[in-house]
Amino acid sequence: MNATPLFHLAFPVNDLSEARRFYGELLGCPEGRSSEAWIDFNFHGHQVVAHLAPEECGHRATSAVDGDEVPVRHFGAILPMQAWEALADKLRAAGTKFVIEPHVRFKGQVGEQATMFFLDPSGNALEFKAFGDLSQVFAK
Repeated sequence: MNATPLFHLAFPVNDLSEARRFYGELLGCPEGRSSEAWIDFNFHGHQVVAHLAPEECGHRATSAVDGDEVPVRHFGAILPMQAWEALADKLRAAGTKFVIEPHVRFKGQVGEQATMFFLDPSGNALEFKAFGDLSQVFAK
């Protein structure tokens, strides 16, 4: 067993077929177990589960962060910079509409990071980020 604990997140979706296409095909997350009501995905080594629950979908609130209105409820991953850049290019090529375009936040400050936000087909917000220096992830 991996000595590092694995993260688990369950989230609502409107349509499991759309979730399969978005998480499985576009984001490249291998599918695990599933039923008629949910799908497990391997999200960069962590387990995320799309549950069919249309009434729970969408983001509702934002919070100001470094000049951007960030969706309060969101999830994502911190990627190596090269993988982040490749994902940004892949999403642009797929015509993804960004909530917050890929850019560098906190430029020249503690915690400088590349970030981008977009919505899945059910309106769940995702953020992917990258740090040039991983020691900055929790820096104050």
